[in-house]
Amino acid sequence: MTFHVKGGQLCAGAVPLVDVAESVGTPTYVYCGDAIADCYRQLQRAFAEVPVRICYAVKANSNLSVLRLMKELGAGFDIVSGGELQRVIAAGGAPESVVFSGVGKSVAEIDLALKCGVGCFNVESEAELERLADQATLLGRTASLAVRVNPQVDAQTHPYIATGLRESKFGVTLAEARTLMIRAHQHPQLEPRGLACHIGSQIERAAPYLQALDGLLGLADDLGAQGLELEHFDVGGGFGVTYKDEAPFDPAQLAAALQRRMGTRPQTLVIEPGRFLTANAGVLLTRVEYLKPSRAAGQPHFAVVDAAMNDLLRPALYQAWHPVELVQPAQKNALSASWNIVGPICESGDFLALQRRLALSPGDLLAIGAAGAYGMAQSSNYNSRGRPAEVLVQGGSFRLVRRREHVNDQLALERLEADG
Repeated sequence: MTFHVKGGQLCAGAVPLVDVAESVGTPTYVYCGDAIADCYRQLQRAFAEVPVRICYAVKANSNLSVLRLMKELGAGFDIVSGGELQRVIAAGGAPESVVFSGVGKSVAEIDLALKCGVGCFNVESEAELERLADQATLLGRTASLAVRVNPQVDAQTHPYIATGLRESKFGVTLAEARTLMIRAHQHPQLEPRGLACHIGSQIERAAPYLQALDGLLGLADDLGAQGLELEHFDVGGGFGVTYKDEAPFDPAQLAAALQRRMGTRPQTLVIEPGRFLTANAGVLLTRVEYLKPSRAAGQPHFAVVDAAMNDLLRPALYQAWHPVELVQPAQKNALSASWNIVGPICESGDFLALQRRLALSPGDLLAIGAAGAYGMAQSSNYNSRGRPAEVLVQGGSFRLVRRREHVNDQLALERLEADG
């Protein structure tokens, strides 16, 4: 197991989490590099018989050491901003291994990506195609691209992470994609190479992917009849992970289903996993500051911890469920109750977990599980709180891969008076 109990202590691999907390403090994100590598190799095995490129979705966890690990494993990268591109490059990733997605690419971001030689732009609108053509012409560069189709497929997931529906802001219709691909084919600075889609996150079944792919294949046949041959189909990511009682996602089943659908077609498949690779490889360590047991029947008991919604936003934003465990055995005088695990931020929505049966004492160390994706990546400085530290565990040791923010880090960006 990635995180397991040994000798009464919750460990990450061979490292007791209490050692991390004593060395680095709390709140702190802890990632298990071996677990990330295991998930990546699981995908490789699943798609061993399928021509595939695995492009890690940087938005899930953009720590430089995590990106470096992905690069060493052989991954490409799926990005949605110029900042993410610069992170990939800083971590040693090759720009040509990058797919640039996102609906709102600025001129500056497009220029940066063209100058760096990004492998493919996933174009999401007619206006974006025009901007990409203009900037490629201005710079004298050729822009390789795919058009992102909105396949109008319901992935049966949370509305905030469903991206393939008619009302979503992402992509274009099949008819619009056909027009854009032909226009790109006719432009001297544009090189249309593929079709793309992404239907959402936390998907548990292969069926929605097949439904989306069917639309891409039909359009590809139409384009092929007009002499426009494609190199790849990008089916996105969104592979579900287990937080509570969700059914485990089976990548081998998906790979086999996609292979059957593709038949003898020569195109490569592109997949863009993020959460699948990192979510269950990470925990957020936090310490109990105060206990506020209720004096009235039926009222909630509160355990106030030093982590908050600015550190882990998912519970407040998505009503997401994360497991909570004691890092060390409960103390003899611990109070057993159903606790709401809440932070110090001045918001009633500042909670990390609700109604968890635990035996707690002030000072206890807790691990908020399944926090390796969309945890630190969504963190903020709300209430002028510094963002947490990050630690990477590999083998039998751990190292600090991002120091804790100090208030001076925030103040350094501000000015009280105009420069004289």
